[in-house]
Amino acid sequence: MTLSPIEYHKNLRGKIVIRSKEKLDVNNLGIVYTPGVGEVSMAVANDKSLVRELTGKQNMVAIVTDGSAVLGLGNIGPEAALPVMEGKAAIFAQFAGVNAVPICLATQDTEEIIRTVKNIAPAFGGINLEDISAPRCFEIERRLADELDIPVFHDDQHGTAIVVLAGIINALKVVGKKKENVKVVISGAGAAGIAISELLAEYGITNYCLCDSKGVINEHREDLNKYKTEALADSMGSCPIGSCVLALHGADILVGVSQPGQFTAEDIKQMNEKPIVFALANPVPEITPEEALTGGAAVIATGRSDFPNQVNNALVFPGLFRGLLDAGVTKVTTEIQLAVAEAIAGLIESPTANNIIPSIFDENVVPVIVKAVSKHK
Repeated sequence: MTLSPIEYHKNLRGKIVIRSKEKLDVNNLGIVYTPGVGEVSMAVANDKSLVRELTGKQNMVAIVTDGSAVLGLGNIGPEAALPVMEGKAAIFAQFAGVNAVPICLATQDTEEIIRTVKNIAPAFGGINLEDISAPRCFEIERRLADELDIPVFHDDQHGTAIVVLAGIINALKVVGKKKENVKVVISGAGAAGIAISELLAEYGITNYCLCDSKGVINEHREDLNKYKTEALADSMGSCPIGSCVLALHGADILVGVSQPGQFTAEDIKQMNEKPIVFALANPVPEITPEEALTGGAAVIATGRSDFPNQVNNALVFPGLFRGLLDAGVTKVTTEIQLAVAEAIAGLIESPTANNIIPSIFDENVVPVIVKAVSKHK
């Protein structure tokens, strides 16, 4: 009998555990703890760089959230975010052997979050920010990345962007189009949407239009925050004034990271021949795969595991942090993000409409990401 999610979690009482690497006995307890551990502490006190060699810091990641943007559920708070953070920790452990600790903060104040993460940073080799709402997430990540000497990575932004780019690289192969010639419409200008636009621009896809809940972002809008303004500045697209549907006319790629049921088959028919549709709202996409297919979509991806081509940032973060920790990398640069996207795309030797993105269970995913990171140390 299949258990419901509630029953499954109730039976487990938490999806992760912390165990000693070696069984404690009368012979090693005095080394693991007092008095022997004092010698190790003094060694680190005299040379802080030894902490990576003498403790588990080099394999420890903090998964930090304030519960303000959990999955598609919204601002549900730190306690409600904990099951998701535990799930990420379980993925870290199984797929990359990384010890990850969920840290759910009882504050949504930007300065308080930055201060708290900086105060706990000595115990960790990396910080994985998760489910923190935009635009606060941009400032939090930028400040922490500048002020800490360990890698800081907001998964909702860059993990999603990396997988989207990997999928687009292979989708373009399927439809026989080149990155220099395509127009992209990105529906959603939050954490994921802006990060996607930035990474696409770095890759060489600059003809894009970005949309938010008020329509297409363009130079005539006077309500844009600085992050949307920066994203607009990177775009070489000619974007109309009005709804996101208008921007689809003559577009080659639609990337949805917004809200369910936003587009119809008729909307997709406005796009160029062999359109690519990434409808990533979860659990209900911006347009169902069936309707997108009716509209003529040649390649379709969603955020769900029950359809082909699942775009999921879980494909990225285990291998990325494994690579960062192993190589001692302190900053997640754009070059690293591009290299990881291309490495993921390269795992699909002969892309087809239903196979543009590898599975998280592909044993080659983590090793190729680690290798890509190590080349940009």
